[in-house]
Amino acid sequence: MTLDAAGFVGNIPENYEKGLVPHIFIDYARHLAERSVAGAPASVLELAAGTGVVTRELRSRLPESSQLTATDLNQPMLDVAKERFGKGESVKFEAVDALELPYDDASFDAVVCQFGVMFFPDKAKSYREVHRTLKPGGRYLFNVWDKIDLNPFARVAHETAAKFFTGDPPMFYQVPFGYHQTGEIEGALAEASFTGIRSEVVEVTKEIPDASLFARGLVYGNPLFQEITSRGTTSPDEVMAAITEELQAEFGANPGVMPLQAIFFSSEKA
Repeated sequence: MTLDAAGFVGNIPENYEKGLVPHIFIDYARHLAERSVAGAPASVLELAAGTGVVTRELRSRLPESSQLTATDLNQPMLDVAKERFGKGESVKFEAVDALELPYDDASFDAVVCQFGVMFFPDKAKSYREVHRTLKPGGRYLFNVWDKIDLNPFARVAHETAAKFFTGDPPMFYQVPFGYHQTGEIEGALAEASFTGIRSEVVEVTKEIPDASLFARGLVYGNPLFQEITSRGTTSPDEVMAAITEELQAEFGANPGVMPLQAIFFSSEKA
């Protein structure tokens, strides 16, 4: 399926930040940032920065002299991201299409992207753009979600929402969990002239201290919300309540415990 990647608008960024970041994004943001700051890159570009969870981790780890540019297709997401930073912190925020990067060749020492590549409609072009903007010896580091069965929170959200729309189920969760074939991704990076390509499965065990807050993020914090409201036959609150119950049944309550699994990739420009 295709997805309008500009659909993270309205109140979605706030619900994404409150309901999803602490449950599924923060641990991977720390892992990605730790890998990205090796060698103290002087200039770093972040793609699909969202509400700035990786941006915050990068800025906290990079030398003060390092230049950090955080980009996203969605200005509303960046507006929320800016709230993570004080006036004296050096971060440049720009609304940018990852397929048409407005930067000169050989501009950055590192490019970083957390859970964004899956949404790029032309992934091969995105890899070529990153390669073009990297300096020789520069690194591209990113992660993607592994298959949906290895991230059962997403299976719960997808299957529970589908029960309300048996003839036309929302398909949002097929997108972020539909690009995990390691060989395919490594091959695409090689086609874009990257070298030193490496991948690593990263498993996390995560508590769910508040299933209702998590469920709100899973419904209101991404374009699933728009898929539900556009159908007009049930309310997002009904879907959220059902997902809350299913999360507690699957993982336990107060707190629940769930597994997460992603794949980390790193590569270099010769």
